[in-house]
Amino acid sequence: MSVAGGWVSTGLGWRDGRAVLSAVHGRRVHEREVVSGVEVGWLVGGPRRCIGAWLEGQDERTPCPHHSVIAPDGAAVQCASCQSVDRGLALARDQILDDGRTYRLYLAWFGEGLLKVGLTAEQRGTSRLLEQGALAWTFAARGALPAVRRAELTVAASGLARERFKSRVKVDHWWEHGDADHRRALLTDARARAHELLRGHGVELLADHPVTDHVGVFGLTGGAPAVYRAVEGLADGAVLTGRLRPPIGRHLLLDQPDGAAPLLLDTRLLTGWTLAPAAGRPSSGLTLSERVRPAEPDTQEVLF
Repeated sequence: MSVAGGWVSTGLGWRDGRAVLSAVHGRRVHEREVVSGVEVGWLVGGPRRCIGAWLEGQDERTPCPHHSVIAPDGAAVQCASCQSVDRGLALARDQILDDGRTYRLYLAWFGEGLLKVGLTAEQRGTSRLLEQGALAWTFAARGALPAVRRAELTVAASGLARERFKSRVKVDHWWEHGDADHRRALLTDARARAHELLRGHGVELLADHPVTDHVGVFGLTGGAPAVYRAVEGLADGAVLTGRLRPPIGRHLLLDQPDGAAPLLLDTRLLTGWTLAPAAGRPSSGLTLSERVRPAEPDTQEVLF
């Protein structure tokens, strides 16, 4: 369907500790801070299109010159041509060996057994950790890109931490994540072990950097809702409405006005669709899957 005057969603990012949804209309950019408790409502119009690429030396995203249509239910938000020239993807794929910037090595905790090692440009501050939905994290080292990348590979090769976890795996750990003292102790120990691995590397080790906890920021102190419905796909003409809970990384939880289980939206699925206001309309046209908190294990000891 055609959504006259609609804006094309370009996703959710974090800046200065704030989650911001952005959309474009031609060269015009609109940004809206994600605020817990606010009612939102979007009518989704298609087709879903590539959002363009971040090019070397540019401060703004360059629109896709081909206006390419992309898969309606995929996580990819760019066509193959834009992916091939996107600076961020080139960095992630090790196609940029050095760019003159200072980088930081981080350790991020997403749940029991989910310790990640990665790097982020120092000028980005903590945005990457917030965007990934890290429940707790700490910086471990800093230096030039080649040195920090070697440090990342060294830590990953040791088995101390992994470079990637799938989104579904991280989300499933929102129900249970221990307490802040546990997370702090685990990350402090992991950083000390990483530093032993990195002796002699050409990076500055950050022994005293604090552990930052995001569980409260994400509204997960009591865990995720016991039952919620994950949005698996959007379609032309779908309506997505609800009252926002605190954003978690790039995910939004929306309480439904009819009292039904909340909806969980990975905002990457919203990216590339044309949006128009849909105030007062119920959510519809969504592909959903129910997620239920696992039952607590029976720990009662056998008597005989």
